[in-house]
Parts: sequence; C-alpha cells; structure tokens
Amino acid sequence: MISNLKNHIVQSDVWGLFKRQMGTPVVKVGEIQFTKHKIPGTPFYVGYAPKVNFFEQKFSWIELKKIAKSEKCAFIRFDVPNVLQDSSENSPSQRLISELNSKCKKSPRRTFTKWNVLLDLSVPEDVLQSNMSQKTRYNSRLAAKKGVIVKIENTEKGIKIFQDLHAQTAKRQCFLPHSREYYTKAFNTLFENKMANILVAYYEDEPVASWMIFNYDGTLYYPFGGSGNDNRNLMASNLMAWEAIKLGKSLDCKLFDMWGATSDKLHPYWGFTKFKLGYGGDLVEYIDSYDFVINFPIYFLFNTLYGGFWKLRDFMSGFINKGK
Repeated sequence: MISNLKNHIVQSDVWGLFKRQMGTPVVKVGEIQFTKHKIPGTPFYVGYAPKVNFFEQKFSWIELKKIAKSEKCAFIRFDVPNVLQDSSENSPSQRLISELNSKCKKSPRRTFTKWNVLLDLSVPEDVLQSNMSQKTRYNSRLAAKKGVIVKIENTEKGIKIFQDLHAQTAKRQCFLPHSREYYTKAFNTLFENKMANILVAYYEDEPVASWMIFNYDGTLYYPFGGSGNDNRNLMASNLMAWEAIKLGKSLDCKLFDMWGATSDKLHPYWGFTKFKLGYGGDLVEYIDSYDFVINFPIYFLFNTLYGGFWKLRDFMSGFINKGK
C-alpha cells in the first residue's frame, strides 16, 4: 500500500509560472505557493493552496499569516493536502490533523477529490500487466487487435485534437471544461520544461481519444482526457492508459497519480474510478481540506454566499440532467 507521497505538480514552480501566464497572481511562502482569487464586491482575496504536502514543504505559520494579510487574503484554503489518511493512533497524518485543527478550520467545500487511484510504477512491466484486471487487460489488447494505434502528438495538431475530443466528452458527460487557452498554456508551459505529453489514439487515421499527461519529480499525472462520440466500442482509452503507463516508466516515474476518484459506487464518478482501478492501483483517501482564516467576518460571508451559489448550481445541473 502506497503511503509516502512527494510534492504535487500543482505546487511546483513551473505550475506557478503557468498560473501567472493565465493572469492569476501567485504567492510563495517558504516552500508552499497559493494563487489569489478576488472575492466579488470586496477588496479581499481567497488564497488557494491545493495539494500541499505538509511533511515535505516547509513554511512558517507566522510568516504565512503576515504575508496573507499583506496580500489582503481573507483566508488560505489548503485544498485536499497531498497527505494520505492514516487513522491508526498517533500516526504522522493524525498528528498533522491535530496541528491543522489547532490552527485552521475544516473547509466547507473542496475542489480536488478526496479520493484517488495511485499505481506503483516501480515494478516491472510484466508485473504491471499481471496486476491488471482480466477485463482491463482484455480490452487493451482488443483495442490493439482492432487497429487502434497510440501516438505521442506534442504539436499544435495534438493540442487541437485533445481540445476537440475533450470538448466532446465535456458535452457528453455534462461537466464544465476549462477554456482552450487554459489547456494550451498548461501544456506549452509544462512541455517546455519536459513535464507534459499528449497521447492520441487513432483508428484508421482518425483520432478517437486523447490524454494530456504530466510528469514531475518521479510522478506521472493523468489530469485531462477525452474521447469522441463514435467508435466507443474500440476500447481506445484502455489501450491509451497502458501506453501512458509505459511512457511513465520510460520517464523514470515511480508512481502514477490518476488525479481523482470516488469510494461511492452510486456516485457518477464510480465509472471512471472502476476504469482506473482496472490497472491494479490502490484506491486512497487524503486528509480533509482546511482553511487558515485571517479575516473571520469576510470568511463567513464568503462561505455563505459561495455555498448558496453551489447549491443553486448543483440544483440546476440535476434539473438539466433530468431533462435529457
């Protein structure tokens, strides 16, 4: 079972550079970084610090409070820290949770998922294959037998293919994607630093699926993917995942972070969670998100208004889906 994690890619300097290129202010305090997001109708900001690894990234709480105040941040949200839950008595994560409870408040909402699938890439390829579920192994071989070919397409053509297929998936699955500019700048910034690749699955020279994958500090990440509405019986995504795993090993990655999952078999996310688990990884849980509060009145006002916005959004999303 995987226990110790390294620093997450969204806490890297290169990710901070990408965020700045998108026009988002980035602040560094010690070894952690957070982005600033304006609270409408106020002069204050939310500081967003996702996936902080408190065991590896050193900083001073006193300095964080001082800088956050100078940056007019009402609070800093440590969104789903990159620390795995360990409920055993006096474990490192339980000691960390005690510290966070003494300095912060639990977040009422999170952006990253609290569950994930992590796959150990340090073992040989044949072991990885044997650890796959029988259905996953069959589907990946079936895709290859049917003529699906996966290529690395780190070009403008590849970016456009990815964007088009990702947009089709967003429409089909009813989720809100980032802008095309976001994906272009994320890829270009990370690619320039040898931290990104685009994989495209072709069938009879037509792209049927595409993934944008990242690598950082020995970890491979699968944050974004898409597939077309046609030829879904080809199981192209199954072959894509296997090719991503092989690419990760060639990049000397020891861990595959599949970005997000759920433990709830009735949740809409269970479908892609089951897909990811088919490759033999572990379903893991992170510790809770925490808010380091500097300005309590603004913090409570923000959560009241923001909570109302998400309730309305969830209601409308359910209403729209029921009408389909």
